[in-house]
Amino acid sequence: MKGIELIEKETSDLRKQLVEHQLYTQLATIKDIQVFMQHHVFAVWDFMSLLKALQLQLTCLHTPWVPAQNATLARFINEIVWGEESDVNEAGEPKSHFEMYLDAMEQVGANTSLIKGFVNLIKNNYSVELALAQLEVPTSVKEFVQFTFEVISTNQPHLVAAVFTFGREELIPDMFVEIVNQSEHNDTHGNVYNKLLYYLNRHIELDGDEHGPLSLQMVNQLCGNDHDKWNEASHIAQEALRKRIKLWDGVVAAMASEEVLL
Repeated sequence: MKGIELIEKETSDLRKQLVEHQLYTQLATIKDIQVFMQHHVFAVWDFMSLLKALQLQLTCLHTPWVPAQNATLARFINEIVWGEESDVNEAGEPKSHFEMYLDAMEQVGANTSLIKGFVNLIKNNYSVELALAQLEVPTSVKEFVQFTFEVISTNQPHLVAAVFTFGREELIPDMFVEIVNQSEHNDTHGNVYNKLLYYLNRHIELDGDEHGPLSLQMVNQLCGNDHDKWNEASHIAQEALRKRIKLWDGVVAAMASEEVLL
């Protein structure tokens, strides 16, 4: 997998910046967790659109049905959709990971009105761009979501897969381990974090053990022996990581200013 190794090398500095980001050491209070979740929930939401874009591109979602071009990739994507869209929560109830995250936000007292208002606009056929413009979404969050949908709009599976893999799936275990460690270290409120910790640990389990390795195989197959695709995948992966760093910078700035999202 020389192409994969190249992307990992070219993104290593950005990954290091993320894993060592000051955000993790500053998640010291319930309010810090609230601010973090109010920003991060938009990334939880738009992840599903990246995933659904891949499902549209790599499986058959129309009638009459025809076989997918690559059954291995179709199986992989369908397994992730199953896990993300209809997993079970800490009580054994079927829920999407986005819904689990909203439950966790409510448990820690984070404000969910902004993300719920945004999703309601989407349900009412607002475009993502118009929905973001209608609400007071922080700039770093807005740019993060806009980038996601710019990638989706390319209709290029190798680009979507690169962002999905190097900007999301492969990165999540490293980031979430840091957050879990910090949360457990500072938890003096009994079970106040249990829904969040379940969500984070579930992602660590799935993405580190199953989804991460398979997503690397997906990028490898989609890029194949095409050097241009590998270069494009590396470029878009780096940009995805820069957007994540900027998102984290926005969280830190909001925590410092004690900003509350309404």
